[in-house]
Amino acid sequence: MFSALARPAGAVLRRSFSTSTQNNAKVALLGASGGIGQPLALLLKNSPLVSRLTLYDIAHTPGVAADLSHIETRATVKGYLGPEQLPDCLKGCNVVVIPGGVPRKPGMTQDDLFNTNASIVATLSAACAQHCPEAMICVISNPGLDPARVNVPVIGGHAGKTIIPLISQCTRKVDLPQDQLTAITGRIQEAGTEVVKAKAGAGSATLSMAYARARFVFSLVDAMNGKEGVVECSFVKSQEADCAYFSTPLMLGKKGIEKNLGIGKISSFEEKMIAEAIPELKASIKKGVEFVKNMK
Repeated sequence: MFSALARPAGAVLRRSFSTSTQNNAKVALLGASGGIGQPLALLLKNSPLVSRLTLYDIAHTPGVAADLSHIETRATVKGYLGPEQLPDCLKGCNVVVIPGGVPRKPGMTQDDLFNTNASIVATLSAACAQHCPEAMICVISNPGLDPARVNVPVIGGHAGKTIIPLISQCTRKVDLPQDQLTAITGRIQEAGTEVVKAKAGAGSATLSMAYARARFVFSLVDAMNGKEGVVECSFVKSQEADCAYFSTPLMLGKKGIEKNLGIGKISSFEEKMIAEAIPELKASIKKGVEFVKNMK
């Protein structure tokens, strides 16, 4: 699940791409040396939508950039290392992608990582506000038939029971008995944990998450270029549920979020899941708000 499509505080969604700048996205990837960052950088370098790719991390980015520079695609790529080089990495960017922070290890919950990763995201977001205030910022976290032709909206939040797959809105339509519906819902909610366990301490769901982040970035750039009908789920400030923030399908456009498409018609099973998720989601939101208020 994509946790945020946001602007720095005080920034206004005014930027749009002219015809002359179409397919010339200048993308910064912050956290480019990690298990998600490196394959995500590869996917971004491979896209004809990207003309400039700047990579930032606290280690190894010059090497990652040098490696990617040998790929014969149009995007120029450069690595930036450490906080002192972050401003140069961000200047002139249209899109900034923040893949998260340190990975989860066996036995850890998403909540265990909150303070560490929230601090990383907060610091990077503040730098974006200062050095590329007009950029779109993607702050990203994890949430049968031909998979390429299946779409299931995943609404709610980021962890456990706050991850709510709307199987009733699946395209193509599926009709599952309750036991199978319960089982597949639980597997979707625990998808990240499943991979963490399978890797036995050697990593988390880095490859699949890198692909998901790349897809979101390409969708955003397509929408900024004027493509119509681009829809992705994202965790944003919302009035769609009894929470200040909630993930729902969003129509993307030249100015970012064009329209919140809302929850839509759902089943009684999904209504129950939302009701059960709200208290946990509210607590997570309160924790995030308090974290920001207490930042120095």
